[in-house]
Amino acid sequence: MFDLVGKIALVTGATGAIGGAIARVLHRMGATVAISGTKVDNLESLTSELSERIHAFPCNLSLAEDVDNLIPSVERVCGRVDILVNNAGVTKDNLMIRMTDEDWRSVVAMDLEVPFRLMRAVSRNMIKERWGRIINISSIVGAIGNPGQSNYAAAKSGLFGLSKSAAAEFAARNITVNCVAPGFIQSPMVEKIPATRKEYLEKSIPMSRVGRPEEVAAAVGFLASNEASYITGHVLHVNGGMAMI
Repeated sequence: MFDLVGKIALVTGATGAIGGAIARVLHRMGATVAISGTKVDNLESLTSELSERIHAFPCNLSLAEDVDNLIPSVERVCGRVDILVNNAGVTKDNLMIRMTDEDWRSVVAMDLEVPFRLMRAVSRNMIKERWGRIINISSIVGAIGNPGQSNYAAAKSGLFGLSKSAAAEFAARNITVNCVAPGFIQSPMVEKIPATRKEYLEKSIPMSRVGRPEEVAAAVGFLASNEASYITGHVLHVNGGMAMI
């Protein structure tokens, strides 16, 4: 069960806590894993750790040229992409009344437009192969909103609609498209939250703790597997019960 031997997976934003955990899980399941990110040292460290069936593609997805080149670069090295995990994202938080147009545009571009463009690029070969898995990493914020994150919430909510539309378009070709929506997960971003605010958030979670990156990665691994072949257009919430949707 849950065997990805022979499959090629691309994980964007693999230098972060969640992205690194996803890359490790897919690799453990037998996939050859391509990882991308801006932090070259982190990419090299992960490549060294996993040792084999791992390829690093340093890139900055805020640059249009890097977005255009990523899928062709992976295909040249690995032959194809069977599994795409759109994990890369940014935040630029501020109250709406103080948010600049640039902060709005840059977050929506990275967190919504980039996944669309990578999905469009990777789908061509998936359609030809009649097999594919696209998993978009959204957020609980996309479902319930959050003060000071109107740009991020809009983009992550947009991923829900994008994924459902793509799922309907690609289903006949045996390509599934799903979202994983993490709640509060251990990461450098969460560690920046003031202690009093973090304590309040933990108390608002029925499981009384923040999640682990590996718990998000496990959900991605399941959706990438053949065992999830009849699940598409779904949003899998991994949030400890914080929002029971």
